[in-house]
Amino acid sequence: MAKVVFPDHLLQQTGGTKETTVEATNFRGVLRALEKLWPGIEETLQKTAVAIDGQIYQDAWLEPVRPDSEIYFMQRIEGG
Repeated sequence: MAKVVFPDHLLQQTGGTKETTVEATNFRGVLRALEKLWPGIEETLQKTAVAIDGQIYQDAWLEPVRPDSEIYFMQRIEGG
């Protein structure tokens, strides 16, 4: 089980955050599980920054997900 948190605007909602728990063994599995809940969100989430258990990943596609991991999707800031 992994706790997943992301901004509501990724679901075309306003304000706050969305939080859910999914069963997955890696980041790709997390995306598949979320896609079942919210069809079309996988493409959006692949364009955001990701933190797994506090470590930020540029490309978390194959990152293993331990039981009870916390995964945060954040708006990616370009440039800077």
